[in-house]
Amino acid sequence: MLPGTTQPTKLVYQGPRFDVHRVELPGREGRMVARDAVATASAVVVLPLLNAQTVVLIRNERFAVGQTLWELPAGTLEDGEDPRECAKRELIEEAGYNAARVEPIIDFYPSPGICTERMYAFLALDLEHVGQDLDENERITVEPVALDRSMQMVRDNTIRDGKTIATLLYYHAFLKEAR
Repeated sequence: MLPGTTQPTKLVYQGPRFDVHRVELPGREGRMVARDAVATASAVVVLPLLNAQTVVLIRNERFAVGQTLWELPAGTLEDGEDPRECAKRELIEEAGYNAARVEPIIDFYPSPGICTERMYAFLALDLEHVGQDLDENERITVEPVALDRSMQMVRDNTIRDGKTIATLLYYHAFLKEAR
């Protein structure tokens, strides 16, 4: 069963990171229509600020798109893990920073038409460099960037990762002036 639906589902693929379910939904004209959905764990994205003008970005090699993307640190929640704790863990693993303060910003569904994933965005402050603790398959470099430059990188399509774009734009539009 998929979260949020009372319709029975058929498991069509089961994998180590996600499952695919097929559900039959009533169409507008009364016929049933098959839809597939990816059931996966939720995740976090972290906006780490070194100071009021500098954000920590990463360059992350993404095999699925065959590119190295500019991103904010992020990662998948373990079973039963609190999103704030996951954000702290992922910040250390991917960017090599420990945060004295981790504050929730917003949560959103990155791709609700096909996927159950819920993304929790956090602001990380009072950072201390402790060194990365990358997973075996991760290829990540860390680059502090001026916050204004990161916004230009969104504008000129240098940053193309959706969770990074959403989090940076939300911070810039609603939280930056309050800091």
